[in-house]
Amino acid sequence: MDYKQLTENLEGGDLKRLIHNELHIDEYKSKMGEDCDVCVVSFKVAGKEPSADLVSFIEKGYKDVLDADVSSGEKEGGDYLVFVELARNKELPEQIIVIMTDIMNLTEQDINEWRVRYQKSTKDHLLTAEILRSIIPLSPEAYNRKYGEKDVEAINNMKAMAGVPITTTAPVNDYTESLRRAAGIK
Repeated sequence: MDYKQLTENLEGGDLKRLIHNELHIDEYKSKMGEDCDVCVVSFKVAGKEPSADLVSFIEKGYKDVLDADVSSGEKEGGDYLVFVELARNKELPEQIIVIMTDIMNLTEQDINEWRVRYQKSTKDHLLTAEILRSIIPLSPEAYNRKYGEKDVEAINNMKAMAGVPITTTAPVNDYTESLRRAAGIK
């Protein structure tokens, strides 16, 4: 993995208590390419300026990062989302761990206290390369096998706008099952 020379002013501990210890992967759509080709990693940061500093740190520090960005608006409590886009490939888990290890130096957090969630799942995982390898499709082909090439939500939205009956049902997974239980649907 090649690294660029860092020129920003962030130092160890500068982001202490500002980054939430939960990493989300593939929860958001890529703006750099197709989701099957690009993995989007995101996490919450307290405040717009720390978020912008972190984005600058990530963009300047890693040649494997396709893009990094801050959400346009703040979330509850003044938090902002930071998005990092990386190519979907077999090196992805190690690339994420390298970035997160460096972020730990800025936050003085312990990577063992971090949790990972994949897509819309509510299940937490430890943040390790092995876990990432097991939950993230690491090639466009693996992504398409798992999630299909059709964007069912987009198709259903078009059907709804056109007044065409929607005949598809939600997939059965942990997330949809939790929604069904919450709604009292068996």
